[in-house]
Amino acid sequence: MIFSEYMEKWLYGDAGYYRRFRPIGKGGDFYTAVSTSAFFGASIAQFLCQEIEKGTVPRDVVLVEIGAHQGYLLADMIQWLYTCDPSLLESMRFMIVERQEEVRRAQRAYFAERFGDAVALEQVESLEAMEEPYAFFVSNEIFDAFPCELYIDGRMATVHDDAILWREASDTVEEVAQRYGMQKGEIAVGYEAFAQRVTGAAERFDFVSFDYGDRYARGDFSIRIYTEHAVYPFFDEGVKLSELFGRSDITYDVNFGHVIDAFAAEGVELVAYETQARALIRFGLIDLLEQYAQQTSQSNYLHEADKIKTLIAPNIMGERFKMIHLKK
Repeated sequence: MIFSEYMEKWLYGDAGYYRRFRPIGKGGDFYTAVSTSAFFGASIAQFLCQEIEKGTVPRDVVLVEIGAHQGYLLADMIQWLYTCDPSLLESMRFMIVERQEEVRRAQRAYFAERFGDAVALEQVESLEAMEEPYAFFVSNEIFDAFPCELYIDGRMATVHDDAILWREASDTVEEVAQRYGMQKGEIAVGYEAFAQRVTGAAERFDFVSFDYGDRYARGDFSIRIYTEHAVYPFFDEGVKLSELFGRSDITYDVNFGHVIDAFAAEGVELVAYETQARALIRFGLIDLLEQYAQQTSQSNYLHEADKIKTLIAPNIMGERFKMIHLKK
């Protein structure tokens, strides 16, 4: 079995990791920016508010999260949009793209608990179910969850009985490797099809997404396994794939150049590519924290400031994570 098929089954098969509703944060296998602080979503919402005020985004925009898990990011954004301008909750629509019904149920329950009847949450199973004149898409850590091929010097990985074997790379894999000057590393499968689906879902859109990786292929393997906040290099001799299959997360660093090119082929413009720290500060994160300081106790402020440090500190998430803003 080629590796991308194996990874697809690991994450999304009948016994896959994401087929069951997994907690994120302290009780899960890893942390994300969303689970770290609600100010992450508030900062993106602040940016969206500014764009609406400038007239570059319509007031009746549909805000769509892809890969929402329980819906914390979208909910945090809605909370801040209400603070910015309560009338936006009347003019805007809010949507999650989620193919698994068990996850959709959890999202509906969370929104009912957090907002009651004040927010109408729309859910669709796929981007193909959308047909919008304009949408503002957001996502966090979705591009690292696409299946990939493992490539080294003209060969690609296969998996047989818990062992990694190598065969001659397919023409498609070899073409991508040559395009990005790769001798070793991960080649994502599905970016082109995803870009086509996003483009087909809305006539015009903005897409703001955060993930870890770099603009260029790194030239080495980054694939790794997360389980209970421990990280295991995929090729570690002590890793038993059959024991971790479907029970742990498997991920790799994103080649953002590949993402950008996939969307460019669909006529989508790159507006910005920058570190998470730079993006969040530009969106207004520090201003939001200062506003919070005026409304809360010193201890609460210091607690939140410590979490925000995780988002922007260069040695934690600030430099390793990147923001990409695409526009059509």
